[in-house]
Amino acid sequence: MSTSAHIDRFVIEHLPPVAQWPELFFERPELQFPTRLNATTELLDRAVAESHGERPAIIGKDIHWSYRQLQQQVNRLARVLVEDMGLVAGNRVLLRGANTPWLAACWLAVWKAGGVAVGTMPLLRAKELKEIVSLAQVSHALCDASLAEELVAARAESPGLREMLLYGSGGELEARAAGKADTFDTVDTAATDPALIGFTSGTTGIPKGTIHFHRDVMAMCEVFPRHCLKPGSDDVFIGTPPLAFTFGLGGLLCFPLWARASTVLLEKLAPEPLMKAIQDYKATICFTSPTAYRQMTGLVGTYDISSLKKCVSAGEALPTDT
Repeated sequence: MSTSAHIDRFVIEHLPPVAQWPELFFERPELQFPTRLNATTELLDRAVAESHGERPAIIGKDIHWSYRQLQQQVNRLARVLVEDMGLVAGNRVLLRGANTPWLAACWLAVWKAGGVAVGTMPLLRAKELKEIVSLAQVSHALCDASLAEELVAARAESPGLREMLLYGSGGELEARAAGKADTFDTVDTAATDPALIGFTSGTTGIPKGTIHFHRDVMAMCEVFPRHCLKPGSDDVFIGTPPLAFTFGLGGLLCFPLWARASTVLLEKLAPEPLMKAIQDYKATICFTSPTAYRQMTGLVGTYDISSLKKCVSAGEALPTDT
């Protein structure tokens, strides 16, 4: 493993013994990553450097960001994290919000600043949030103002969560970001530096966190989309899984940026708004659940989804009739 960029070494020091790690094979040519690697550099900065800056990157309610505009927002947010919130590489940052361009930008900014992102499902209550904050020793949080109540309650019992900013609905994060320069020197993370901790829902007990490196984020892009989806830069991704769910993080953020394609982020994660958005944005690749696909079949005659080329499902097996 290359020398870590992490100043806060909590996650590195709490990795399980190597003997308990899954056996991963990085033999394919596309998986020969350099020892220094940052996921945001690969997914976003390199896209702009490759002349994709003016292409549409992320589409949301009242927001259409090109790759260059997304990069500028991410750089500003990274500055807020470091300059205003005192983030140092390795600090854990809890992210809480519906699927929006701002939440996506927060994910990328945390990685760029060398932080470890801890995504949380919007439906989690204060009890579950408190457990996650405690287990991951979360020190910073970026939260959609509409979902702040439960996190504020969790923070009251979490002295280690010292910094929190809200966005949306008059939140302070956007105002602070607007006053920052749109450049940022990406932290020189190692490929094996932790990038995120993915937590289970905790429905069967205490939530369990799985640690993924920057290398792992890029590996998922170089394997499934490259060999199965085979997307192009003209594709438009869409779907319903939350970005806090790794199915959503991959399908609605990492995969489309890797392909230099576009992604549509929907706040209302229901079948009918999804069908309408497929029609309106001419989406070509959809990620959702078997339950949603079953419900969507009854709406096929109502919306024009002829643009849709590929559908990806997760969870239980997809019934034959669906």
